Amino acid sequence: MSRMKNLKDMLSLKSRCGSLLVAASAVAVLGGCAPIPAGPAEYSAGRTRVVLPNTAWEDLGASNEALPLAPGPGVFPLQTRAMALRGANKELVAVLLVQTNRTDQPRSPTLWTGACPQQQGLLVEDATSESPVRIDCMRFKRWANNAGWIEKNHPDVAHWMAQRSAEPAQPYSHLNYRFATEGGSYVEVNAMVDQRLLRPKTSNNEEFLRAGQPAHEWSKKVADAARLSTGMADGFFAVPPFPLPLPQ
Repeated sequence: MSRMKNLKDMLSLKSRCGSLLVAASAVAVLGGCAPIPAGPAEYSAGRTRVVLPNTAWEDLGASNEALPLAPGPGVFPLQTRAMALRGANKELVAVLLVQTNRTDQPRSPTLWTGACPQQQGLLVEDATSESPVRIDCMRFKRWANNAGWIEKNHPDVAHWMAQRSAEPAQPYSHLNYRFATEGGSYVEVNAMVDQRLLRPKTSNNEEFLRAGQPAHEWSKKVADAARLSTGMADGFFAVPPFPLPLPQ
């Protein structure tokens, strides 16, 4: 009888522990939907919380836009937030434009326009193969300020920088990432970044061949964070730090 009682006690304890584990798992899942704490610097862009890796970033303001939808009439309300980072001599070393949904109002289904074309001299990754209902397009140009490239390929961005004298002084790279879903989620990132923040100095052929890897990895981290933000209840978008320190 004593052995039987001990066995029942052990089974009861195992059942209670299992219940506690299930409850803990449920809390963990629910915790994933809770608002994420702010970082060192935070600004809003529509429904998105843009969280920057340090407090040196400054706000350049926000503007509202309306993106035409196809087919048929209708526009999609968006908001853009502009942020800048300065170097040791107060010169601009990075400018970040984040454009997202102005509200959480669902618009499904949503058909998007805009291709993700390959282009010589660009790193291009199209995860949707030009789908009419989704966009997942990353395009990176190392020498963005050469031969009028930014003016030809991103005239709105070039015009915005010219109006505000907000173009990095040193040779800079340009990252453009766009993500959109059939359910109406949209985020676009334009980053103009001083090359010294993305590409290390090289002294031999082996280092030269690997020099582009930090910029590629940083671009993919930006894309991952932007994509993830569209599924977050509070639009949390954690911008990753640059791979190299601020130039002195």
